[in-house]
Amino acid sequence: MEYDSEDNARRFYYEYARRMGFMVCIMQGRRSEIDGKTLARRLGCNTQGFSTSTKGKIGPERMPRPSGPREGCKANVLFKLEKSGKWIVTRLVKEHNHPLVVNGSEFANTRDKDKKIQELTKELQHQEELCAAYREKIVNLLARIETRADHLSEKVLAIIEDAKKADTEALTEALKLPGTTPA
Repeated sequence: MEYDSEDNARRFYYEYARRMGFMVCIMQGRRSEIDGKTLARRLGCNTQGFSTSTKGKIGPERMPRPSGPREGCKANVLFKLEKSGKWIVTRLVKEHNHPLVVNGSEFANTRDKDKKIQELTKELQHQEELCAAYREKIVNLLARIETRADHLSEKVLAIIEDAKKADTEALTEALKLPGTTPA
């Protein structure tokens, strides 16, 4: 089988998995060292591998994997990019060592959860952008307030100096005695 793009190949396998009753995980990918372009992709049943013990061989306990049970399923497909630019299936293992889920509601539920996570992530990013904008506005406002407060302080000090000078002059005038000349 051949596909025009990696996405088309991946979509085909995901749809096949949905119809058959299993979920897919990306098992492996290989990239070009020259330009970083994907050259091969291996997808498989998400129950591949085995669950690891939560007790470490040396040291503290390890956290258990959050995913479902691992049963060592070997079902997988390998797509490779040919020189022609087409993606072809070079290996396909169809046999599963566990019962498949006939009901697709589990997968729909997973897609709904993924969609909700994407929506919430997008909303969180939007809220973080708003917070950053508000934070910047508050910093600018505080800087303007500080500048104006400094300016007002200078004016108040000038008024106090003028008042002191006026008081001193008034006191000096009041203390002048008639008929005496200032020394």
